[in-house]
Amino acid sequence: MVETIKNRINDSASTRWGIMLLVSFTMATNYYFYDALSPLKFLMERELGFSSADYGFFTAAYSIPNVFLLMAVVGGIILDKIGIRITGFAFIFIQFAGAVVTAYGASPYFNQGGFGYDFMNSFWTNYSPALKTTSLGFFLFGLGAETSIVVISKVIVKWFKGKEIALALGLNIAIARLGMGAAMILSPRLIIDSTAILPLWNNWTAPIWFGALLLGIGLLAFLVYMIWDIRFDREVKERMEADPTEEFRLKDLAKLMTNRSFLLISALCVTFYSAVFPFMKYAPDLMINKFGVNPTLAGDIASILPFGTLVFTPVFAYICDYKGKSASLMLIGSLLLVFVHMTFAVTTLTPFIPMFVLGVAFSLVPAAMWPAVAKIVETNKIGTAYGAMFTIQAFGLMVFPYLIGVVLDHYNPGVAETLTAGGEAVYNYTMPLLMMAALGVIGFVFAILLKRDDKTSGYGLELPNKMD
Repeated sequence: MVETIKNRINDSASTRWGIMLLVSFTMATNYYFYDALSPLKFLMERELGFSSADYGFFTAAYSIPNVFLLMAVVGGIILDKIGIRITGFAFIFIQFAGAVVTAYGASPYFNQGGFGYDFMNSFWTNYSPALKTTSLGFFLFGLGAETSIVVISKVIVKWFKGKEIALALGLNIAIARLGMGAAMILSPRLIIDSTAILPLWNNWTAPIWFGALLLGIGLLAFLVYMIWDIRFDREVKERMEADPTEEFRLKDLAKLMTNRSFLLISALCVTFYSAVFPFMKYAPDLMINKFGVNPTLAGDIASILPFGTLVFTPVFAYICDYKGKSASLMLIGSLLLVFVHMTFAVTTLTPFIPMFVLGVAFSLVPAAMWPAVAKIVETNKIGTAYGAMFTIQAFGLMVFPYLIGVVLDHYNPGVAETLTAGGEAVYNYTMPLLMMAALGVIGFVFAILLKRDDKTSGYGLELPNKMD
């Protein structure tokens, strides 16, 4: 048996790291599309007549299926029941289809009376067809995207458990966030250079269509992974090394919801990500309005965060794998969030510094958080655990983008109308930023409670991850 285990397919470092790179690319295309529209807020106001609240509603549509339909946890259960291949392909295809609908809803063809326009204009007439159609597309994208992230997280756990799991999960997330950084950098440039790069799409929606195209390529990459997954499962079956733990049962989800450590990690997850992802939806617009930079530079500044995570996530993941201290790192990351948002809110310090610090914080918490879940939950239930976390997280990702837009409109009366009319006006982002800082404080409290709970839970969140 010892010899058999040593010769398993994932014992080849080049194979398992190659798998990590392959599925991370698929996840990066997901992250790219999620943020492809962040640098376009001012254009959505000008071209589609969106207010900040409309933009916030469109952004929040991503999380609606995961809040009201519990799709992330349902997807996790489906994943644990029927496996990685069918679940992954189905939900990655759905996110691709949603991206196409989003791009179509923003396109001039649709908004000049194209196919479906009259139907979308026949109900809820207080809302524009563009808002309804793009929100429907982002809804579908979110329905597929969150479960696809659960699938890819389980792929990493499957190939790296007992090995460099924190480093693998950390690099997976860091590479995925390169998609976020690429979106911040490329979207403004694709608008400027759309004629040269995409001659058939000579309009401001070129970055959205490009993101949809990338998702299609990501789907093809996952099809390649499926070949390796079949080989992995066949080898496990032949050597009778299947997971000896019992199969997933629905009551295990209820049991998960009574696990104090899991609930604290989930609470930290929702507060942390609610203070980062919704902020990033507005970050380029913040740079334009507060610091007076052009849209291209605004996207470049916002991209500091994801590119910073590529550098720091492996460092912190290495610490978690070989030194431990996962709970302590989550605490430090939450504290850094408070510093970043307060700096943006009450100072005029160059935006490069707080964005860099936010990148450090964004590396600290995920590098420690996701591997910690693998210590709490058995492998055959990890999809459900991640799905439950993403569902809890989705509440924040649905509420706060919209809430930021509402607060922005409330404290900046008349600005949206002026911009829609083609005039000049500037948003004051102080109140939304203070709201984000408050989330960081709440996350810090949850991190303290998690570290205290680790002393009695026996899960060893402060201990190293690597077992050999």
